[in-house]
Amino acid sequence: MLYWLLKYIVLGPVLKLVFRPKVEGLEHVPAQGPVIIASNHLSFADSIFMPLSVRRRVTFPAKAEYFTGKGLKGWLTRLFFAGTGQVPIDRSGGKAARAALEVGLNILRAGGIFGIYPEGTRSPDGRLYRGKTGVARLALESGAPVVPVAMMNMDKVQPIGQRLPNLKRVHIRFGPALNFSRYAGMAGDRFIERAVTDEIMYELMVLSGREYIDMYAQKVKNAAAKQPVAA
Repeated sequence: MLYWLLKYIVLGPVLKLVFRPKVEGLEHVPAQGPVIIASNHLSFADSIFMPLSVRRRVTFPAKAEYFTGKGLKGWLTRLFFAGTGQVPIDRSGGKAARAALEVGLNILRAGGIFGIYPEGTRSPDGRLYRGKTGVARLALESGAPVVPVAMMNMDKVQPIGQRLPNLKRVHIRFGPALNFSRYAGMAGDRFIERAVTDEIMYELMVLSGREYIDMYAQKVKNAAAKQPVAA
């Protein structure tokens, strides 16, 4: 109830009025049945604007810390993330990836839409980085189609580190659904999962027009963090 209240009564109308989202290819999202939405990741606001454009509920995994804050701020943060369709995932430790996978599979088995960022983190510079194979595992284990989505300009609307977004028109582009039924029963094969992931990332590259870098974004971030600060 809170999700639909925020989407159609409270938050959604205001954001649509202010940011006037331009949405292309929405017809590619199936009207029913399980669907994986795979998106590039440019901004914190991606998980807000993209679900607003889809008629069905979209669930994204979010850091568990967003749901455990104390006081009024913690309560408001928890309310916002729960209300916008996000579910908590403990991303610490080696079991984090499997936990996120299980959440996604449960949503898909129930016939819902699960959103995922194959890059695993926000792009540090707007380019598209190598995808992690969790999205492939989800597709192969669930049999759900994958709809690629390009967030076209969210790094301009709300750059990393900027608290408030710029008043620019949001642009989102959905691509045709990808079907991987030809690989049925092959979940767990790392070569197949890499091939499926790379196919998804290729479609995101074409949709977004962004330069593709065959490295993990987190590795690039880690390397940048180790660079000495100029005096």
